[in-house]
Amino acid sequence: MMQETDTSSLLSRFRQNPLGIIGFAVVIIVFIMAIMAFYISPDYSPNANRQIPEVALKEPGYKVSVLKVRKNRQIDTVSFLHRLLYGQTNFHTYHTVSDWFINNDSIYWHAMEQPIRTGEKRLYKKHLADVIFPLKHLERLEGDMISIYITDDRVIHKNIKELQELVQKGHITTLVFPLGSDKFGRCMLSRLIVGVRISLMVGIIAVSISLTVGLILGAVAGYFGGKVDDIIVFFINTFWSIPTLLMVFAIVLALGRSAANVYIAIGLTMWVDVSRIVRGQVMELKSISYVEAAKSMGFSHFRILRIHILPNIFGPLTVITAANFATAILVEAGLSYLGFGIQPPTPSWGNMLNENYGYAVSGKAFLALIPAISIMLLVLAFNLLGNALRDAFDVKKF
Repeated sequence: MMQETDTSSLLSRFRQNPLGIIGFAVVIIVFIMAIMAFYISPDYSPNANRQIPEVALKEPGYKVSVLKVRKNRQIDTVSFLHRLLYGQTNFHTYHTVSDWFINNDSIYWHAMEQPIRTGEKRLYKKHLADVIFPLKHLERLEGDMISIYITDDRVIHKNIKELQELVQKGHITTLVFPLGSDKFGRCMLSRLIVGVRISLMVGIIAVSISLTVGLILGAVAGYFGGKVDDIIVFFINTFWSIPTLLMVFAIVLALGRSAANVYIAIGLTMWVDVSRIVRGQVMELKSISYVEAAKSMGFSHFRILRIHILPNIFGPLTVITAANFATAILVEAGLSYLGFGIQPPTPSWGNMLNENYGYAVSGKAFLALIPAISIMLLVLAFNLLGNALRDAFDVKKF
């Protein structure tokens, strides 16, 4: 039987490639970032879609003072797993504040917006209880005491001094936009972090589909040969002749523009490379002595493929998997950029580029450069990882 690759020597050869280690580290960091997206992004709302129009198109590093006003509806705190997957609906609306003061039971502030026609900024007012609680109505009691009726039918009694302290401590805060904000006033960093999930999900699903289809067709063609091989090769060559984006367009238009259909469409266009590699490897391995011995012992074709052939093409499959990950990310970004991929408000790096490419020549180039550079670096990381794996497994380029 073919001697299996020694794990320690494989790791040793991989460690000798510093660029491969860098690529692997970047991939691991990005995966962790994608998994924990709603716990590490400044905006943890679903799709990182918190909009503050007053801070639209701000430069990276922009800071603004805001007043957090509790929404007057019941919003439940979700479980750890739910937030991990979908985020947490914001409990508050955010009002930009240039200056503010509290007088008795109300807070007054000027927003960071253009002055009205009179040339004076509009003075906003909110009752302190309405800032803190999901309010239904209030009742003023004797002295400074207030009965606060909130949306879950509870009644809370607070005096005005307590309300003032709660607002000052927890509802006047500073928001920071490390990578600036887009035209809707959304945090670019948050959308970038949440958007990486789409890129990785496309890679995982598309690679899984391409490996499944390519492995089956390539193994069958290479193992049985003859007319079976001729038919499958004709099928492979037919798909090979159709441009990838054109095929994806056709599949997406036929199935609809949902995220799942985009994943499937990309996966169904990437199996050709896998099948070609698997076919070549199986054709080479099926004539080796231990495979011939297995045939003479009457083992089934499925058993021979599963136990004696496919485990020995793990190296080439690992390399093509890394390469296909990079390809899937690029194809999804291209589709979303053209408007055929993931639809807003779901963030993906491609539709972030689509939304902001017009600012590249209008003094806000960072809006287009941030997703573009992110795509480039992630694809580069997967390519570096693929090259390192190729060298570690000592396989030829295909």
